[in-house]
Amino acid sequence: MRNWGGELALQFDMAAVFGTLLVGLRVMPVFMFAPPFSLIKLPTSFKPLLGLGLAIPIYANAAVGQVPSGAGWDDFLMMAPAELWIGLFFALVFQLTFAALYMVGRTIDIQAGYGLALLIDPTSRGQTPLTGTMLALLAGMMFFISGGHIELYGALMQSYDVLPLGAALPDVAPGQLLVYFAGVMGSAMAVGGLTVLAIFLVDIVIAALSRTVPQMNALMLGFQVKAIVFLITFPLALGVSAALLFRMMREMSALSVLAG
Repeated sequence: MRNWGGELALQFDMAAVFGTLLVGLRVMPVFMFAPPFSLIKLPTSFKPLLGLGLAIPIYANAAVGQVPSGAGWDDFLMMAPAELWIGLFFALVFQLTFAALYMVGRTIDIQAGYGLALLIDPTSRGQTPLTGTMLALLAGMMFFISGGHIELYGALMQSYDVLPLGAALPDVAPGQLLVYFAGVMGSAMAVGGLTVLAIFLVDIVIAALSRTVPQMNALMLGFQVKAIVFLITFPLALGVSAALLFRMMREMSALSVLAG
């Protein structure tokens, strides 16, 4: 802003700028790499800008810690890796939860014969299983319907109670991540367990019939029967385990792992 005396009086609170950028490094990885946000096709620059925009009220309202008033770029570069690591840790927990759903979906696809046709994921540009994609999209829908995005915002703010700016990195053992992944993997298997069991029993019956009637085309018959069984049991499995899937989305927060 130029005053009437012709002197340039630009003053920036560099501590607030550095603090906002550091908070952004913790927030942005969640929206850039973590499902269900990565399942939404958006412009490449929108997600980091969204994370940076959310970092402003978090820095203003949460007790995130103080950046020294005389801080410079050297101090910022020293604190940035820790904040980025914490943000990536949040994204990793989300990735583990959805990876469990994709793994169960892939198992069902292989059993039902749908593994022959894979979908193209527009975000990762890779091949994803049909059933796993349906489970991930359903889980993402339940995440937003249940207010998971609001709870995530609260968890990001509360994470500064445990790890304020400039704090030492948490000592998280790999065993904690393995325990967490084992829990979400068990929950995901419970979601699709009815379909897996039903198709497995169909495989046993078809194998027994192929021994009894050798001239029967077990492969073609198996595809048809298992496709019908899938269409019957999969909606039933989702209806029975909807509460479990809902709980998975509610518990999908890295703060519990960081605090635990």
